[in-house]
Amino acid sequence: MRKSRFAAGFTLIEILVVIVIVGTILSIAMLSFGIIGNDRDLQTEARRFLSLVEVARDEASMQGREFGIELMTAGYRFVEYDALTGLWADVPGDDTLRLRSMPEDVELELYLEDKRIVLDDDPAEFEDPDKRTSMTTTKAYAPHLLIYSSGDATPFELHVWRSFDDERVILRGNVFGEVELVSRDEE
Repeated sequence: MRKSRFAAGFTLIEILVVIVIVGTILSIAMLSFGIIGNDRDLQTEARRFLSLVEVARDEASMQGREFGIELMTAGYRFVEYDALTGLWADVPGDDTLRLRSMPEDVELELYLEDKRIVLDDDPAEFEDPDKRTSMTTTKAYAPHLLIYSSGDATPFELHVWRSFDDERVILRGNVFGEVELVSRDEE
C-alpha cells in the first residue's frame, strides 16, 4: 500500500491562521458591543431626564408648585420654589426628583437661547433664610431651568455627551414644557 504525499488533515500553520482570524473577528465584535452599550447609556440618561421633566411638569400643574432644574457637568437636581420664604430648596420627601449623577465619562452641556452655559461641577449652595438681610450682597440661588405651575418652562437644549468619542444625544425643551429627543440629523 502506497501512502499519498498529501495526507488528510490540517497543518499546524493552517490551524494557527484560522485561530488568528477567529480571534480578530471576536475582538472586533466585543468592541462593537461595548460601543453600542455606551450609546445605550446616553439614550437611557437622556430618556430619564425627559421622563423626570414630565413628572415635574405634571406635579407643578396639578399641585400649583414651581420647580427648577439645576444642571451640573455630571448631574442635575430638581428644586422647588418656596413662596413663603421666596427661596429655592430641595424638593422635600420626593425621591423621584432627587439629585442625579451621570455615569462615568458622560457629561452635560446646556444651551439657552443658543448660548452655551458654563456648568459647575457641584450643586450650588442654597441661601439660608435665617441669615438673609436687606444688606445681603451675595448672589441669590437660581436654577438653570424653570417649570411653572402653568405648564410653561424655560426653553433649552441639553446635550448628553461622552467626552472620549464626542457621541451625543440632544434634548430640546420648548416654552410649553414639552421636551423631545432630537436626532443629530435635525440639529
